[in-house]
Amino acid sequence: MPVSVKEVAERAGVSVGTVSNVLNRPESVKPATVERVNQVIDELGYVPNAAARQLRAGQSTSIALVVLDVANPFFTDVARGVESRASESGFSVLLANSDESVERESIYLDLFERQRVAGVLVSPIGDDLPHLLRLRSRGIPVVLVDRVSADDRFPSVSVDDVAGGRLAAQHLLDTGRRKLLFVGGPQKIRQVEDRLRGARKAVDQVPGAILEVVHTAALTLAEGRVAGEVARARVRAGQCDAVFAANDLLAIGMQQSMLGGPDAIRIPADVALVGYDDISFAAAAVVPVTSVRQPSGLIGATAVDLLLAEKDLGVDDRRQHIEFQPELVVRESSAARPESTRHGTATAQLTPDGT
Repeated sequence: MPVSVKEVAERAGVSVGTVSNVLNRPESVKPATVERVNQVIDELGYVPNAAARQLRAGQSTSIALVVLDVANPFFTDVARGVESRASESGFSVLLANSDESVERESIYLDLFERQRVAGVLVSPIGDDLPHLLRLRSRGIPVVLVDRVSADDRFPSVSVDDVAGGRLAAQHLLDTGRRKLLFVGGPQKIRQVEDRLRGARKAVDQVPGAILEVVHTAALTLAEGRVAGEVARARVRAGQCDAVFAANDLLAIGMQQSMLGGPDAIRIPADVALVGYDDISFAAAAVVPVTSVRQPSGLIGATAVDLLLAEKDLGVDDRRQHIEFQPELVVRESSAARPESTRHGTATAQLTPDGT
């Protein structure tokens, strides 16, 4: 059984209150008593119950981070940024995966509310945020991560996904593609809708260009493979010459699907491919994937900075909203086709191994 503070007090011949003072306010106790109590602590192997102490004080040293998909390397990198900055400030991080489920997100937020965490960083699934408002009303600050706040109720740190979507689509249009396919979902995820909105803005500026949308149930490799079969049919029918996937996992899954089988689709000869997030696997894919880069680690670190600032704000103070600009990283998957190919006469193209 764990050694109790009462046992330490009895062995040292002092009161429980004195042991507590030695642990928390040693300057208020005589040096000889401090030395004797610490000696007993070492002898008995007593470990202070930090959780109980935080509960009594009403202040935790843990920050909660709720992400959409912990299997996505983008959110892993965000979590590393959060952990690094939180550690510098004396906080630990509790990581939760909503798995793009509103129900799971709600369960975790309830749990963190009961644990009285020092704050919550969350990439929410939808725009219905009453649960987050309740957390703040209970004195638990909240920061939106990878999501812009629709108003001043919550501070937020994000990337301009509309600009990112426009970058991706404009790049495909600049390489001569005109039949674009956007792949992503579910629609309730704001980032997906913003990226689609940006892509539409670029396509609308080019006469003759079209954009078809294929919705997915999740932003995963498995959903990408399913969407890859849809894209394969579109390409074979002459209805698609470029794909913009809402994230890199979808793009890589689509590539795996399209490159396989006897009727394999050539990338970028038959169809160009662009993803989003620029995770490490994008550059390591069979055909390295062009992607829109987000500063994932910086997003995480900045979210912690906003959370610490939020703790000092009053209810009526203005919240901060930090929005980073995305960057397009061009790789082989979207290589420009020769002019002759754009007119349908070329036959020599890149193969999956880049030759």
